[in-house]
Amino acid sequence: MQTVSNKSLKEYNTFGIDVTAKTFISVETVEELKVVLSKQYASEVFILGGGSNMLLTRDIDKNVLHVNLKGKEILKETEDEVYVQAMAGETWHDFVLWCIAQDFGGLENLSLIPGNVGTTPIQNIGAYGVEIKDTFESCTALHIQTLELENFDLSGCEFGYRDSVFKNALKDQYIITSVIFRLSKRNHKLNTSYGSIDLFLAEKGIESPTLKNVSDAVIEIRQSKLPDPRELGNSGSFFKNPVIPKEKYEELKRKFPEMPGYVFSETDVKVPAGWLIDKAGLKGYREGDAGVHKKQALVLVNYGNASGKDILNLSKKIQKEIFDLFGIQLQPEVNII
Repeated sequence: MQTVSNKSLKEYNTFGIDVTAKTFISVETVEELKVVLSKQYASEVFILGGGSNMLLTRDIDKNVLHVNLKGKEILKETEDEVYVQAMAGETWHDFVLWCIAQDFGGLENLSLIPGNVGTTPIQNIGAYGVEIKDTFESCTALHIQTLELENFDLSGCEFGYRDSVFKNALKDQYIITSVIFRLSKRNHKLNTSYGSIDLFLAEKGIESPTLKNVSDAVIEIRQSKLPDPRELGNSGSFFKNPVIPKEKYEELKRKFPEMPGYVFSETDVKVPAGWLIDKAGLKGYREGDAGVHKKQALVLVNYGNASGKDILNLSKKIQKEIFDLFGIQLQPEVNII
């Protein structure tokens, strides 16, 4: 366990926002986590994982608890499937690559997503036609007040689009300590139809892709569109792709014939938020060091010295312009602190 006073969190959030934590406590075991929560910190604690899905707009006048639990193991396996457990502090992308190296399938489309394993169920992260819920078996979480470890299965997590019970009814009540995934060992069902994966594979002359081929495709596509947080502060997709009624989509389609849309349900259509922002002329837009990425309008970036409030103000401007033009209210995907 490590405790530091008045610590900068610039290196602990992917936006690179320089705010200060009153006290920074890094724990490496569940027992250390329980010790910290059992003391005076319990009512004044701010949970920090990989810092990849948050925008810090102020100093944290609380005890910042950095969940740095490490480890991964195979719990059980059959001829077709394997159950792998990863601790919350494992870097997500490194874990995905480890699974691919073992020829465990199911996570390859989620390559290069920033953050740690422990935050993936909270957000039900997804990319290229795959979401965490597709391979999720269960997670273990520590109740902040009772200090009891509890298990949550697929139904208990109440997954939705970039959503879960941990963002709603159980928000701020639990700390996820580990996650178990059910992955394939053979006859992998590859999902290559979303985005540009098929095109990438065809250009490489790959007719029978492996897990690594799909992962490599995703990585290259993401790198061509998305900035590396280590080089340009960002939190990936800032807004959720809005889901609107079919009638609303058809109405907008008449006005904007090129507007893309994806069937979300029998009554709703999902519209790419990046397309809306681009259509509004905001791709590459910049206010000081806060900007919209020039290659991917869905990503807001910190060019160096933007504050969290600068990024937040830019996001509000985008929301207003999108609503004025399309009548669609964009919702942030990131947590705004």
